[in-house]
Amino acid sequence: MTFLVEDDVALAVAGGRPVVALETSVIGQGLPHRRNLECVERMSGAIREEGALPAWTGVADGIVLVGLGDDQLRRVAESGEATKVARRDLPVAVATGALGATTVSATIWCAHRAGIAIAATGGIGGVHPGDHPDVSADLLELARTPVLLVSSGPKSIVDPASTAEKLEELSVTLVGYGVDRLPFFLAREAPVDLEHRVVTPAEAASLVLARQILGTRGAILLCNPVPEASAMDADEVLGATVRAEARMEAEGIQGKAVTPFLLSALAEETGGRSLEANLDLLEANARLAAQVAVALSATRSG
Repeated sequence: MTFLVEDDVALAVAGGRPVVALETSVIGQGLPHRRNLECVERMSGAIREEGALPAWTGVADGIVLVGLGDDQLRRVAESGEATKVARRDLPVAVATGALGATTVSATIWCAHRAGIAIAATGGIGGVHPGDHPDVSADLLELARTPVLLVSSGPKSIVDPASTAEKLEELSVTLVGYGVDRLPFFLAREAPVDLEHRVVTPAEAASLVLARQILGTRGAILLCNPVPEASAMDADEVLGATVRAEARMEAEGIQGKAVTPFLLSALAEETGGRSLEANLDLLEANARLAAQVAVALSATRSG
């Protein structure tokens, strides 16, 4: 057995009850120890408070798991041994028996295979600045995986305009939740207009139903801005990002280590405020995803 949906998640999916899939890279690599466990509590708690079931995904002992339990989540958060696993890395993680923390691309693939229509994260990867920009695997997986993903837009370390253009090219549906501009992770918005907008979880759920009826393959990216009380000034974030990138280049950081390094450096450059904003938006996105999942479940049953 290489793919396992835990019993409570499988029963909820089979019964049409609301479930939200969650990535574990945010706790394995994205947040410092202790704060990553706080993230688990806040995201899971928000989802349960709204009447849905959290389904954390990961890889352990040669098995891709949907619905990690508390002990497994602590293992990912505390051991320091979890590797960052994108969708392309799943076969390697399974074959080697590695402890794997799933990124957005792996998580939405797992969610779709398990029959879960709704997922949540903080910020997605995107198109990095430069003449030969790196493009996150998140975008390509969103193009071929029919889920609704709640996020606060692209992470502050990527180019928001190029990321939005790439998503449009890939036929990913970008929808603002109560906003007309693309949220930019720690900042409320980037100077990128959104064509589509919804203002209630029920409206978002109707998009999922319409996509399912049409049979289109791409994801719906529901863009939920960071809570206003936690939001940072876009220029301040940009300045901190530039300094963090300079540190990254000086230290020769490359590949999968780039995002964790930059997020950690951003926290240092902003005196910890980016970390607090990140935790707040993760909880807010989990709550909204749960609300959409509940609305979707109610509509289906009705």
